[in-house]
Amino acid sequence: MISDKNDAINLADLGAALTSETLLNAIKARQNAAFLENLSPNVSKRVEVLKQIQSDHDELEAKFFEERRALEEKYQKLYQPLYTKRYEIVNGVVEVDGVSNEPAEQGDDKLAQEKGVPDFWLTAMKSNEVLAESIQEQDEEALKYLKDIKWYRVNVPKDDNKKGEATEGFKLEFFFDPNPYFKNSVLTKTYFMIDEDEPLLEKAIGTEIEWLPGKCLTEKILKKKPKKGSKNAKPITKTETVDSFFNFFSPPEVPDEDEEIEEEAAEELQSLMEQDYDIGIFAISQGNAKAQKGDAQQIGEKPPECKQQ
Repeated sequence: MISDKNDAINLADLGAALTSETLLNAIKARQNAAFLENLSPNVSKRVEVLKQIQSDHDELEAKFFEERRALEEKYQKLYQPLYTKRYEIVNGVVEVDGVSNEPAEQGDDKLAQEKGVPDFWLTAMKSNEVLAESIQEQDEEALKYLKDIKWYRVNVPKDDNKKGEATEGFKLEFFFDPNPYFKNSVLTKTYFMIDEDEPLLEKAIGTEIEWLPGKCLTEKILKKKPKKGSKNAKPITKTETVDSFFNFFSPPEVPDEDEEIEEEAAEELQSLMEQDYDIGIFAISQGNAKAQKGDAQQIGEKPPECKQQ
């Protein structure tokens, strides 16, 4: 039985389906000599007109995407002064009007010394459903040192051997204060996209985190005592990967085209890629007020398919 939540027709999805290339692709799939020969002259003419309608639609859609990107770039520049102000307030670089500078009462010294908005980014990230699932308890102390998130589009050079077939991409930058967990001051993540009829995620590359001794949050070391009578008296150590937000910077790898992959493994990979992309969308939306309210996914588009092998 279908639940009430799914009973309503999604008009946006319906409109997208009607204006997509589904019809044209269906026509192309059947557009062989035998099929065309079986069409009556009148139906054949109608098919030709339908193909022209789809072609006209494609031209308009291309202009739409071109204008939308120009609009995004325009407003991204207009957002920058707001991002700068937010950074300064969050990190205590400047003070806002109305904050008292009077000496603190006895016992309030700690509160008086607080600058900015403590744990701003940790709180914002935990308010997002997708991110909240990826943030583990052991990650929280490290994420308290996160002081800013930035993103920008990147032009992919044709001679970049890391990009594969990608034609465009975007880069995320996570800025951290000095902390007792890793040496990096900036952790980055770059998504390489193939711009076809729909965005196609070619691959993603993250920063290699330089963990300080004994502070790695993505692995744990297991020690086992050697068996009785064993010549090796030293404990046996084994490294095991654990869940952590910081695994975001070690994204799942897409197999080479000539590498075979089981259907179940492909589905799991697709799921991991979509989750990885969702986190990226939150980072991009960090400049929007929705991100601070936990609604980051609303301004992200449908996650792109990962490249099919």
